[in-house]
Amino acid sequence: MATPISPLADNIVAKSEEASTKTASGLYIPDSATEKPKIAKVVAVGKSVKELKVGDRIVYKSYSTTEVKVGSEEFIIVKEEDVLATVK
Repeated sequence: MATPISPLADNIVAKSEEASTKTASGLYIPDSATEKPKIAKVVAVGKSVKELKVGDRIVYKSYSTTEVKVGSEEFIIVKEEDVLATVK
């Protein structure tokens, strides 16, 4: 999938994953009680990014992102240094 955003330097463009609204025991959580997801899938990386690649799932600092909407798609832009971990 080609993204309409090309990140510069050590920036990463990712799409946030939807938070689950159902618990393991089958209870549904109302929207007002859920936090924004902190896991996203990388869709593009800047030329200076060293450890991540397109397709990686990442955990990121939620307060350090820039949210962008292009057409009907929503993306986040985050610096590589603000990525805390990858998820397998």
